[in-house]
Amino acid sequence: MRAKFWIVAALSAGTALSVFGAAQAETLSEALAKAYRNNQSLNAARAQLRATDENVPQAKSGLRPFVSAVGSANATRSRTTFGDDISNENARSLSAGFGVQVNQTLFDGFQTPNNVAAAEAQVRASQQNLANTVQNTLFDAASAYMDVLRDRQIASLRRQNLAFLQEQVRAARARFDVGEGTRTDVAQAESQQALATALLNSALAQVATSEASYFQIIGDAPNGLTPGKQLKGASLPSSVAQAVSISQREHPAILATLSAVDAAAFQVKSAEGQLLPTLSVTGQLQDQYGLSSSRGGDLPGLPGVSAGGPDVLTQNAVTATVGAQLTIPIYQGGLVSSQIRQSKEVLGQRRIEVDSARDQVRAAVASAWAQLQAARANVTGYNAQVQAARLALNGVIEERNVGQRTTLDVLNAQADVITAQILLVGAQRDDVVAGYALLSAVGRLSPERLSLNVRSYKPEEHYKAVKDKWYGLRTPDGR
Repeated sequence: MRAKFWIVAALSAGTALSVFGAAQAETLSEALAKAYRNNQSLNAARAQLRATDENVPQAKSGLRPFVSAVGSANATRSRTTFGDDISNENARSLSAGFGVQVNQTLFDGFQTPNNVAAAEAQVRASQQNLANTVQNTLFDAASAYMDVLRDRQIASLRRQNLAFLQEQVRAARARFDVGEGTRTDVAQAESQQALATALLNSALAQVATSEASYFQIIGDAPNGLTPGKQLKGASLPSSVAQAVSISQREHPAILATLSAVDAAAFQVKSAEGQLLPTLSVTGQLQDQYGLSSSRGGDLPGLPGVSAGGPDVLTQNAVTATVGAQLTIPIYQGGLVSSQIRQSKEVLGQRRIEVDSARDQVRAAVASAWAQLQAARANVTGYNAQVQAARLALNGVIEERNVGQRTTLDVLNAQADVITAQILLVGAQRDDVVAGYALLSAVGRLSPERLSLNVRSYKPEEHYKAVKDKWYGLRTPDGR
């Protein structure tokens, strides 16, 4: 009874573990959502964008007042020696002052407005770069997910192949023992068994590599992965021409370069503004307190009668000053002229980068489209190859059993089956990944279009929170 109890308990525990494993199964969409939340490179890109947002209030500070407190303190001691028997004089003076100074630039040759516009364009470019990083991260996550599935299936096929070959070795030895086979048949089977063992070890090593890459990109171990699904329907373009047209309008890499052109154009105008006059106003309010005292310097024969003024003098002065300064540049040693020429060259570079980005995106779309079509055709072809190879293997085994085929024929037929199965697994992986590659190439690989169950990161929220800030040391999230 006790033995039966433990058997039932063990079976129940195994059932519970299998149900728990099924409940913990992870889909491709869930893995993509994890990568969107946890990927370190993506989170670093978000932090970089938040830092770029701060360029806008920094640029706006050019026409905002600068207020500073001014304080000073001085102490002086002196000793004066006189002739004509006048005693030496020791003197000291103390002074302390405190004030407030305000500097306000009224006109800086339109540099500040152009710097603000350039900073805003840089923010837009960084936002598009972040969107491109999101695409790359989601694509890498999809590839890592499918790589783990593919490599695990290949390892499973290698393990099944090794079990099949072990059985062939056993059968070849049995036939050799009864005189129906030769030592050559046994050696051939053992050779293929040894090769299958080595290939299985390599497959297991590849599984470990893929799982490590999965953990790096997605931030979690690949447990209970379910088969990945192809992207179909409205998600993908219906033709390569449509895909190219969409990518040229929507791809974030192209939009980022266009914003970079805007930023460079405003930077040219800002550099040219250094040749224009600048006007600033300065105001200062100061309270200055002073104390001076002296001792000595008495007249001959008249102790205590000093030849100077009073021994102790105090004073308190409150002053207010307002001034304006107009600066008209005439010659700066060629510095500003060189900076203007440099800015124009950078603008030309940014325009060339737009054309380069368009060409790269167009090439990526064509490549992804071709890979998707090839992968889908390969899945159909390799499916047929697997079925035919299995049928051929079964026939060769039957013919070997009646003496019409050799062990080598069986081994070759099995090798054809395992090769076809591995090719099919690879094609199925490529079919799914190529769909995500095409969606990324057209610029539409985003959590919203994939309907991922994850809260989307909104870069505009941080930008709106800081763009008009006049003061404050804490970040919008409280740091």
